[in-house]
Amino acid sequence: MSLGILYGVGVGPGAPDLVTLRAANVLRSAPVLALPRSSDHGRSVAWQIAKPTVGEIPGQERLFLTFPMTKEPARLRPYWDLAFGQIGERLERGLSVAFVTEGDPFVYSTFIYLLREVPRRWPGLRVEVVPGVSSITAVPAAAGIPLADGLERVAILPATYGVEDLTEVLRAFDTTVLMKIGSSMPAVVEALESLGLADRAVYVSRATMPEQRIVRDVRAVRAEHGDCLDMLVVFRKDRSGVLAGEPAGTGESRGGRL
Repeated sequence: MSLGILYGVGVGPGAPDLVTLRAANVLRSAPVLALPRSSDHGRSVAWQIAKPTVGEIPGQERLFLTFPMTKEPARLRPYWDLAFGQIGERLERGLSVAFVTEGDPFVYSTFIYLLREVPRRWPGLRVEVVPGVSSITAVPAAAGIPLADGLERVAILPATYGVEDLTEVLRAFDTTVLMKIGSSMPAVVEALESLGLADRAVYVSRATMPEQRIVRDVRAVRAEHGDCLDMLVVFRKDRSGVLAGEPAGTGESRGGRL
């Protein structure tokens, strides 16, 4: 039996023109597009991002797969098994399948769970990953906040899984990116206020999309329930960014690439 190829394709944070050339080429050529959505009747955000670039390809199958937004394994497993079974049925017919993800396939993506199933379900399957522009870089760009320079350090946290250690992280890192905020926003704002960092935080919703929203006073969104497209960037910037022992003002003094 000759298996097809499984692609994990990142389509970026939301703006169709941030879909890479490689992603567009793979999505146009794959016989099957696997398109995740959060409910049986919901839309696939990944497909909404990719559709203007990919267009209508004659004969291409669009396979919409449901992955509920829940942290309960008992509820997730049946949906995963159904979705992975549908993907496997195509692969075993020799059809290549492109699994389309928002952002990047290796950053908090459902594709990671699919990848872990490959050795057990389809030994020897060829897998190719197409990186995408991540919201981790798109959100700071929208807010005008450099992530890191020189000696600065960056932390990335999924806030919805708990913020018990948030104050320690905020103290230890120069820039903190909070993803998947959900109902944790009140606790996040409280932690920022306790450290005097509320004025050094920016909330960004749906970065690069037409409905992009940037809030520079996070106290104003304290009561909001964020979704997977909302993020918060906290920037301490206590360090100068200049490496020790190097003169300031020259390209060689920076820790980053020129």
